[in-house]
Amino acid sequence: MHYGEGQLERIRDAAPGGVDAFVDTFGGGYIDLAVELGVDVDRINTIVDFAGASRLGVRTKGSDSPADPRGALAEIAAAITDGSIELLIARTYLLEQVREAYEELGKRHTRGKIVLLP
Repeated sequence: MHYGEGQLERIRDAAPGGVDAFVDTFGGGYIDLAVELGVDVDRINTIVDFAGASRLGVRTKGSDSPADPRGALAEIAAAITDGSIELLIARTYLLEQVREAYEELGKRHTRGKIVLLP
């Protein structure tokens, strides 16, 4: 999905039955976009737009780390292993290439995760 002008229409075209939930990991008005799509504010979550979340009463779950993340990580690993969720890897970088990885991340258009390899 491309960001920017026309995104509302592209999402509506991709989801003709409507959007049930929305997770904002980008910021910059995406909470308002979710509301415009008809998503109930109880079904919107952001990890970046705290001002928008405060204004509309949207959740910011995911911003805090659990005291012991091992259980959550084990659950996620099991879901990836059994195929119930898919983890997209955009690109891997050697640790020595951290600058290049950070520059790619800074473009904010990466689809998937950027992984540093020790």
